[in-house]
Amino acid sequence: MELILFIITALVALGSAFMVITRRSPIASVLFLILTFFCLAVFYVMLGAQFIAAMQIIVYAGAIMVLFLFVLMLLNLRGTQSWEVGNPLRKWLGFAAAGGILLVAATAIKSVGMIGTELDPALGTVESVGRNLFTRFLLPFEIASVLLLGAIIGTVAMVKQKQSESAEEKGGEEQ
Repeated sequence: MELILFIITALVALGSAFMVITRRSPIASVLFLILTFFCLAVFYVMLGAQFIAAMQIIVYAGAIMVLFLFVLMLLNLRGTQSWEVGNPLRKWLGFAAAGGILLVAATAIKSVGMIGTELDPALGTVESVGRNLFTRFLLPFEIASVLLLGAIIGTVAMVKQKQSESAEEKGGEEQ
């Protein structure tokens, strides 16, 4: 049963990934990319990494893809773009470059010896991620928290300053 689920998910993931790069509409490409991300989340669940699967859906399929869709709709791309018009040689050179990158990655993975090595079964579970996050990686986690807090405070301060400047220019009161 698990093998059948893996094969179906792998075929859907490969098909949707192929559709991402072949669609003319950027909105359709983003939607197929979301489907690919969901397939990756299914793979993580099959590997027993429930936390990583949840983060895959929340962070990538949720937040980042919503941002991509927002930007694409904001850009309002219609028709053929100037960079899309070109000779077919560019397309084949792109496929050749992708194949070369895939070959280099496969050679690197084989030389490192990652294929066939056994992983820790607790890797990626909520317990192991929490334990590592709050023991081994506590200082980097706290530094990232402080940096994000500083970025949020800076953004709010910039927006407030811009609002007060625009209110002064209009002759109105500060909101």
